[in-house]
Amino acid sequence: ISKKGFSGYKKSTSPSFNALCGGYVKIKYLIMELILKEDVQNLGFKDEIVNVKNGFGRNFLIPQGKAIIATESARKVLAENLKQRAFKEKSIIDEANKIAKKIKSLDIKITSKVGTGDKLFGSVNNSDLASAISKKGSELDKKFISLPGRNIKRLGKYNAKIRLHREVSFELPFEIVPEIKK
Repeated sequence: ISKKGFSGYKKSTSPSFNALCGGYVKIKYLIMELILKEDVQNLGFKDEIVNVKNGFGRNFLIPQGKAIIATESARKVLAENLKQRAFKEKSIIDEANKIAKKIKSLDIKITSKVGTGDKLFGSVNNSDLASAISKKGSELDKKFISLPGRNIKRLGKYNAKIRLHREVSFELPFEIVPEIKK
């Protein structure tokens, strides 16, 4: 198992330690490599090798059956499976490229209620963008859409990253406009 370290700081719970040095302790996060057995939102697609924190892998992904540890033998099995599926993948990638081309041609404007200035009541998230795309005639699941900061709370022009396949991803420009009062 490949482990890469990442250092961070965490507030200590010990009152005596807090009095001595301000209470922050340097901790080390260990990173592990996993092979995904299914699509995981905001992480990756099936049969991808991803790096995650130890706790996320051990406590969630592996027990839920969503991933396995990326050992040498598991990597060899994955490579063999990918070779066998390469021909089928080509047709899937072609279909994803067609959908991407269709979605790129859309001009997306999302209307929202606005307060003072350009601040929205509520926020716009990936499900709002998915529904706006489906209104234009192209069905797209919200799990394929990634917005900057996950929620948008101001008017303006933004770019969403849409990832239809591990090899097909693109930026989709869209605009949030104020709702016209009647």
